[in-house]
Amino acid sequence: MAVRLTGPGSARNKADGGPVVSGGRSEDPAASPVVAAISEEEAPVATGRGPTLTEEERARVEAAVQAAEQRTSAEIVPMIVGRSGVYREAHHRAGLLSAVLALTALLTIETTWLPWGWHAANAVWLLGVTMLAYALGAWVGTWRPVLRLFTSRERMHRKVQLRAQLAFAQHGLAQTRERTGLLLLVSLLERQVSVLADQSLRDGISDEQWQEVVAVVVERLKVGDLVGGLCCGIEASGTLLARTCPARDGDNPDELSNQVIQDT
Repeated sequence: MAVRLTGPGSARNKADGGPVVSGGRSEDPAASPVVAAISEEEAPVATGRGPTLTEEERARVEAAVQAAEQRTSAEIVPMIVGRSGVYREAHHRAGLLSAVLALTALLTIETTWLPWGWHAANAVWLLGVTMLAYALGAWVGTWRPVLRLFTSRERMHRKVQLRAQLAFAQHGLAQTRERTGLLLLVSLLERQVSVLADQSLRDGISDEQWQEVVAVVVERLKVGDLVGGLCCGIEASGTLLARTCPARDGDNPDELSNQVIQDT
């Protein structure tokens, strides 16, 4: 699976939808993630109103985290979000397109519905239909497939990055004793995977190695296996982290919860 690497703070996307890896520190000093691996794979993962896992699935992810953390002093936090942004501009774009199409159609067939020429009432009626078309289009623009159609990959890429950085700070990954927190986030609407590692992990693990973790997750997402993708990503992360910051006997506290975080 081919991957493009980009520099700190950049957001390039592979033309054919392959994973994209970007490195660099977070602009939020509280989070301090130093690696962000974003996958743009169009995986057929469920994109409902929000992430919902059964108790059995949650237990499976938690067990994967426990197993991985037994080999490393790092803290792995898996997270699933329904979406990373609101993308209101997509609603407006869909509404404007609908309004323009409705207005164009009405003016094109003007002789059909205005056989006796223009009147003031006709202008009011035309304006009303155009506004109604805009409202309808804006509503359709909230549908997930339409929203993705009217939103650029670059913007979604950036929103996922910001969502991951916010989660990194909110859930205490920057507060671990040795700054060894790792966030593995799947954003369903954007169909992207983000991996953020704290500063202590920067020197020991390269962007290419984090890309391999993302590729493992994406491989399972392609077949609709969200939980399997998370578990495989956690296992792959644990293998990398065990080399960089292995567990120490008698000194490996579980600083963060092993449960998967679910958010809308």
